[in-house]
Amino acid sequence: MKILIVEDEAKIAQYIEKATVAILGDKVTATKIIPDLVSALYYLEAHTIDLLLLDLNLNGEDGFDILQQLVATSFHTIIISANKHRAIEAFEHGVLDFIPKPFTKERLQKAFERWHLSEKRAPHPTKKLAIRSKGKIKLVGIDEVLYIKAANVYATLHLKNGRQELHDKSLDKLQMILPPEFIRIHKSYMVDIHQIKNILIHQGSKYEAVLGNEVIIPIGRTYYKQLKEQWN
Repeated sequence: MKILIVEDEAKIAQYIEKATVAILGDKVTATKIIPDLVSALYYLEAHTIDLLLLDLNLNGEDGFDILQQLVATSFHTIIISANKHRAIEAFEHGVLDFIPKPFTKERLQKAFERWHLSEKRAPHPTKKLAIRSKGKIKLVGIDEVLYIKAANVYATLHLKNGRQELHDKSLDKLQMILPPEFIRIHKSYMVDIHQIKNILIHQGSKYEAVLGNEVIIPIGRTYYKQLKEQWN
């Protein structure tokens, strides 16, 4: 498992890392310490992790900004913070646990046990995607998305109500965090398989998917066989 520690105090960050490795042992494949908010956001945009250990006060910056900007994530978060009064707010953000500072290795172990139990119970698929527009963030429910089309390094969400929203992740990155029912049917298209109502077969081995609202999108030849197996 890959663990990211976002903590601006070096000694505390090193203690968290050492304690984490001691508790989890060889289950940990990689750890990364980042002391500031901006670097953490860039790192999370480019890398996948399993667990985020997050401080809330990062040299005056609010750690919650990470959770607000990266709402479409497939990792769990444990808050480690002296700001005990923000515990309720933390759980409203969907964090797994809140560890108040100062803390012990035993308290950290309890948080990891809770994480382990949550992983065994069920996966935690992304339910919403965060759209950044004009300095603000709005959330789009996964169930609102009809299909997704590549737009260079970004992706355009085509919604069931006809609206389009530009997402700042590529199709490849979105595929990593979306539920398994979202499948690639073309190098430039991804769709919720439940939205496919019919498959059209044309001469020259050309294929198209008819979606619930009669929208038609192409199916790549290399994706057709796998789609048929999953769709039937």
